[in-house]
Amino acid sequence: MRFKKEKDEEPGINMVPLIDVLFLILVFLLLTSTFDIATGIRIQLPKVMTQIVGQERVNINLLVDQTGQIFQEGKKVEMTALRAHLEKIIKEKGAVNLVLQADKETRHGIVVEIMDIAKNAGVQSVIIAARWKADKIY
Repeated sequence: MRFKKEKDEEPGINMVPLIDVLFLILVFLLLTSTFDIATGIRIQLPKVMTQIVGQERVNINLLVDQTGQIFQEGKKVEMTALRAHLEKIIKEKGAVNLVLQADKETRHGIVVEIMDIAKNAGVQSVIIAARWKADKIY
């Protein structure tokens, strides 16, 4: 009588646990990531040589395009209604920073006027957004 020999399994690495761990890491990264969706208004920020780390306050983002039009979260805000708009947000959220993202071609007077209105409305600090240029540091 002839008995069948059991086949010896070849030693190998089981890939299933590795794939499970990779999927868990992928899901974790997707759930913890935050995405800042651009509003679709095309502006070119001026370049600067230094970076400033932001404070832990609520930020109000205002965009100013080349023509001087002001946008907040994709909605146009008139210069005449800007102070009331900012005061309303400050009343709701408390101490806030204004992040001013003005196109590099925007007139300086418009930017200064917005900064003045923001300070009079009660904004704690005005942050002027710029794109960091790491070419040369003097």
